[in-house]
Amino acid sequence: MAVLLVRDDREYLLERGETLETDLGVLEVPADAAPGDEVDTHLEETFVVRALRGPDLFNHFERTGAPMLPRDVGLVLGHTGIGGSDHVLDAGTGTGVLSAYMGRAGASVTTYEQDAEFADVARENMALAGVDDLVDVRTGDLTEDLDDLADGEGFDAVTLDTADAAAVVERTPDLLVRGGHVAVYSPFVEATRDVVEAARAAGLAGIETLETIQREMDFDDRGSRPSTAGVGHTGYLTFARLE
Repeated sequence: MAVLLVRDDREYLLERGETLETDLGVLEVPADAAPGDEVDTHLEETFVVRALRGPDLFNHFERTGAPMLPRDVGLVLGHTGIGGSDHVLDAGTGTGVLSAYMGRAGASVTTYEQDAEFADVARENMALAGVDDLVDVRTGDLTEDLDDLADGEGFDAVTLDTADAAAVVERTPDLLVRGGHVAVYSPFVEATRDVVEAARAAGLAGIETLETIQREMDFDDRGSRPSTAGVGHTGYLTFARLE
């Protein structure tokens, strides 16, 4: 599995045995490199080995679009409790950040991506994250497989980041186990309203929509205050549950 080589504000993602060449010198990542080890270049400049964590995957995954931000992933995991031996149905894989987080939490994920090239990149990202045995990236349209999926044992959660999410939400009573959750991300409020209406029509409970906004704090000699860089809006998350 790949590791990070870190020094100050620099970090390089490398496989064990791979060679790093920088202005600070050349080094070969030891085959037995472990988190916390120090590795010197031929110029005796030191890098520290660091294991990949969730935020590192967000920073280093090959991207096929705008990935879900860690704060949104946190809300999905926090509101659904996904983890352990859960089986999750996901659609709109994209870069695969959410799928990777869920896999690293121990869940088994079946995720659909319509773009074949995006799906190939997502598979590579799952291997990088070490969850390719837990995350099954399928190329295709989830809505075309809903009847077959509904005949299965049921999913503990359904997570959606697609334009047609409302159509899938309508079918979630056939897809979820009792007590299972659905979580839908959308950057647009119009699509979010459609999802809420579909959840109501499907008889789901605990329907809740959150706008995700985050502000950084600035600390200096004059005092402390929220950053003036602007409000960090990403999108809307809707949650519901099958009773």
